[in-house]
Amino acid sequence: MNLFLPEAGLVIWMLVAFSILFFILAKFAWPVLLKSVSQRQEHIAESLRKADEAVKTLESLEAKGNQIIAQAQAEQLKMVQETKDLNQKMISEAKAKAEQEAAKIIEAANDQIRRERENAIKELRKEVASLSIEMAEKVLMTELANKKAQSDYVSRLLTSMEKDTPAS
Repeated sequence: MNLFLPEAGLVIWMLVAFSILFFILAKFAWPVLLKSVSQRQEHIAESLRKADEAVKTLESLEAKGNQIIAQAQAEQLKMVQETKDLNQKMISEAKAKAEQEAAKIIEAANDQIRRERENAIKELRKEVASLSIEMAEKVLMTELANKKAQSDYVSRLLTSMEKDTPAS
């Protein structure tokens, strides 16, 4: 069992070697290692701070982007509404103009109908007058075919005219 128990001289030399190694490491290696760990810690802290700033910047940019999108949508809705209003106005104006044109056409048609009716009435009166004159001529010719009938007719006319005229 000697294998598991070291000798006293070996233990002393191991302690001396360990102490020298510990002194060298404590004097030269540990400050460098601690400085390196400290720098690494600062670098990580700085990276975390920059990441937080980047996240905040990204959030503000996202908010601005959403705001710009909302403004664009509102503007788009406004433009669509203006287009609808303009379209409605144009339709109303076209209807009004069409109604005016229709009224003018109806007025012109009514005027033309009235003129044609007046012309037809004039023509009819002329025709009636012409026919009346022809009939009167034929009636007078048959009635006044002899001299006695002519003098009787003239006497009746004179008598009728005397009755119609007032006595002065």
